Amino acid sequence: MTSKRHILVTSALPYANGPIHLGHLVEYIQTDIWARFQRLRGNDCYYVCADDAHGTPIMLRARLDGISPETLIEATRKEHEADFADFEIGFNNYYTTHSDENREFASSIYLKLRDAGHIATRTIKQAYDPKANMFLPDRFIKGTCPKCGATDQYGDNCEVCGATYDPTELINPVSVVSGATPIEKDSQQYFFKLSDFTDMLKQWLDAGHVQTETAHKLNEWFEEGLQDWDISRNAPYWGFEIPDAPGKYFYVWLDAPMGYMASFKNLCARSDIHFDDYWAADSKYELYHFIGKDIARFHTLFWPAVLEGAGYRKPTAVFCHGFLTVNGQKMSKSRGTFIRARTYLDNLNPEYLRYYYAAKLAAGVDDIDLNLDDFMQRVNADLVGKVVNIASRCAGFINKKFANQLADQLPEPDLYQDMVNVGEQIADYFEHREYNKAVREIMAQADKANVYIDNQKPWALAKQPDTEAEVQQVCTQGLNMFRLLMTYLKPILPVTAERAEAFLNTRLSWADLSQPLLDQPINKFKPLLTRIEKNQIEAMTHDAAETTGNREPTEKTTAQTKTGSRTLTTEPVAEEISFDDFAKIDLRIARIVKAEPVEGADRLLQLTLDIGSETRHVFAGIKSAYKAEDLQGKLTVMVANLAPRKMRFGVSEGMVLAAGSGGNDLFILHPDDGATAGMKVK
Repeated sequence: MTSKRHILVTSALPYANGPIHLGHLVEYIQTDIWARFQRLRGNDCYYVCADDAHGTPIMLRARLDGISPETLIEATRKEHEADFADFEIGFNNYYTTHSDENREFASSIYLKLRDAGHIATRTIKQAYDPKANMFLPDRFIKGTCPKCGATDQYGDNCEVCGATYDPTELINPVSVVSGATPIEKDSQQYFFKLSDFTDMLKQWLDAGHVQTETAHKLNEWFEEGLQDWDISRNAPYWGFEIPDAPGKYFYVWLDAPMGYMASFKNLCARSDIHFDDYWAADSKYELYHFIGKDIARFHTLFWPAVLEGAGYRKPTAVFCHGFLTVNGQKMSKSRGTFIRARTYLDNLNPEYLRYYYAAKLAAGVDDIDLNLDDFMQRVNADLVGKVVNIASRCAGFINKKFANQLADQLPEPDLYQDMVNVGEQIADYFEHREYNKAVREIMAQADKANVYIDNQKPWALAKQPDTEAEVQQVCTQGLNMFRLLMTYLKPILPVTAERAEAFLNTRLSWADLSQPLLDQPINKFKPLLTRIEKNQIEAMTHDAAETTGNREPTEKTTAQTKTGSRTLTTEPVAEEISFDDFAKIDLRIARIVKAEPVEGADRLLQLTLDIGSETRHVFAGIKSAYKAEDLQGKLTVMVANLAPRKMRFGVSEGMVLAAGSGGNDLFILHPDDGATAGMKVK
């Protein structure tokens, strides 16, 4: 019997200025499955995370919305926590990097590094926005990549060729804050001497603490020589001020990983867990980080070096994963495949996505694809058609003919034991994050169980005389095989597993697999899962396109600007346009001739609009705020020269202007102050 393991697991911290989407969920679902598996095997496994709540983007976003950064990050945190909870992501603690614990870790670790000689100061030239009067963080400069020539790239790395560089190397740089051309200005900054840890990092990487693909990629950094890392930023900056440097702030990437420690420290303060057991330099416990491959260098170079320099333990392993594509392409607004977590939840069971991701995820860093047709077919075939089907085929006989009582023996104990024995291979797949192989093996066992039931035909046996005992045994065998399958799937489908436990009147435990359920009562079977219908997928993609407005999402916040009795929800400023561009927009007063609900759409009304010279048909997502019968004869403002857009319900021939934060808080009506249909809005 192996001894109990003590494990701490983290996922990368989502940034606190936007919603969770399906791309993010690849990581949190992957991590949650692994943590649940460890607990199912009897190990202590804590899973902590937090919102990444610092940096210039949050400062500027809050300023734009007219709220404090604290208000912004708290509102975002609540949204994130709700999305994660509904996807059954089982954090032991979800926190924020803007916390007292994290401030203490950032300051104390910095001082330890400084006192050990790992911090240097240097005067450097930095990009400065002469119009906005501020130094520009890397991500607030765009220009042409100096390596491959790709345009519209950020100041720290190219999304086309993957190159990293200094913002001063960009060709034709532009400030994304004001549009001005940055100038160079001297600034004293603080640097972490990463090169002090070159030998340690090489040994740590060679010892197998990262995946082979990640190690190969990091070798490029060693070949070029590890460079000192700029860990400071000039005011104004939203974050923690450096203790011995007034007006200088910790770069967000310094204190963000410390958020793992802060979240765990917060958990320890509320429970009987000892922080040093997991984080002391000589800790024998296990620490794992699950991250996206795009942030590997922060977690596999900077972070272990910082931990080493400050006297803490290094991660047992850092697991990188790839990105998500949808239908073989990057997530798209116009195709309705840039799907937020909440949009998915409004339309589909979250465990379907958990299962599909598991069926795709392997231990490497390859991207995975969410093919929506395959998603529907696979969930329906595997979960409904194979696994749940076993229970539904057997439960009725036990419920009706045997007063919910299982038989006292299995007719095929060897078949049952074979499925138990396969559990160790499935466990090995889970342990090494080969979820796709685990799922494939579980479904192979489900096929065997269904073949057994097909061959025994309990429905036919039940019609023959003197076969009651045989029918009871066959169905007991089937339900015990179903129990094994649901135990193996429990880390992936925690809610369905809980319902299966209620039905079988037992707890699904890996330790109890070898003992079948015999001669004991079960409860009446209730459907555990239902099939995905095509219209659910269509509704989700339609809602996704509607939510993002068929363009890159600009996340709405709770900030509002009052204008008379109207409420306008503010959003980040879009790309600047010229007056000539604006003059092309033809805004017209329109009289609503007719308004009616759209069959099959929860939010849409179809409006027939009279703009003087003609009538137009427009679909508007305003059903939550207006009754169709109340709109007839009223005036509104529409964009009359917007290209027609084909929707699932027909063609929309324009756009109605609306203000508000959504739901009941939407306003589209124009005051009837002598305006006439067709009048231009000046």
